[in-house]
Amino acid sequence: MSAVKVLTGLDLPWGSPGGSVELLKDLYLGPRAPLAADTFMLGTDAAPAPSGEGLPALLDVPGKQLSGEGFWSYVDGLTRAITTRFPPGDQDVLHLQHLAFGATPALLRGYPKHPGIALVHGTDLLFAEEFPTQHDVLHEAAATARAVVVPSAAMADRLRLLTPVESDRIVHIPWGVPDHLLTRPPVRTASPDGNLRVLYAGRLTAEKGAAELVAAVSGTVGVQLSMAAPADEFRRLSEVMDLSTIRYLGWLSRPDLWAAFAEHDLLVIPSARLEAFGLVAIEAQACGLPVAYQPVPGLTDVLGDSALPLDLFAHAGRTRETLVRLAADRGALEHLRAAGHRNAARFPLSRTADELTALTCQVR
Repeated sequence: MSAVKVLTGLDLPWGSPGGSVELLKDLYLGPRAPLAADTFMLGTDAAPAPSGEGLPALLDVPGKQLSGEGFWSYVDGLTRAITTRFPPGDQDVLHLQHLAFGATPALLRGYPKHPGIALVHGTDLLFAEEFPTQHDVLHEAAATARAVVVPSAAMADRLRLLTPVESDRIVHIPWGVPDHLLTRPPVRTASPDGNLRVLYAGRLTAEKGAAELVAAVSGTVGVQLSMAAPADEFRRLSEVMDLSTIRYLGWLSRPDLWAAFAEHDLLVIPSARLEAFGLVAIEAQACGLPVAYQPVPGLTDVLGDSALPLDLFAHAGRTRETLVRLAADRGALEHLRAAGHRNAARFPLSRTADELTALTCQVR
């Protein structure tokens, strides 16, 4: 455990989907979390969090929005809630997550004398490109932080396009997968009918490319597409396209998702825009599931030739043909499986925690 006390959090409701939430749980929450931290998320009295050790403090702060004067009113309320729950003086270092949203400016205003480390996530940069308020927040956070942590070189490049950050303050620390996945992956099962069992796992927002994947592979003989996604997003997608041939798995817990990895033959990540790291891809590789992906910045850094690049948006037909070939060539899948596991072994969570702990001690 780290001897330095960290204060961190996300202004997202408890139970929200997304890689940043899972990383928060991995690093800071639970009885065996590698970083000692006071942690917060959003909640309400009407929807309390599950009880148990290692959960974040849930703050009931209404009025969350993305831009304008209303955003700053929300930040004021969040600042009051955080400083009331965690009085200044009880922590050593701030870990600033989601630099374009409310938690970071609230921490900077509530704890102005505390040194901070900024951890850049993919949505931060995407929103800062689209919303002036989020760009201002990102600029302030990047300018204030003692160090800015990026999980991939692509994230550093995109960050510098949005706001100036000196090279000596940018620190590359890749995200990581739980170590036990690398040593004790779930036992794989064979396809009972010989079909290529393709999995999509993640949000169904436009930049994730899930609709294009469905359009490309639905009805393809020998290919069965499954989707693990939030229920409300799957329902909205079903209102605009036919999902009758899709096997819907629900929004799975991490252990259930790892089990699903063992029951599929290929994970496809069709993201159309920058990905910060692609944690779900590395977890899949750790579990022995080969990966195919759209070669966007971030994913190309992390996956490289350990996964199969696709050109889904320009050549959907070729993607369909590639999947049909993989269904017939299980040797190619085995090659991808071995390459993927070697790649995943580069990213144990223990390494992420150790490097972030060392950096935290440096800036204290």
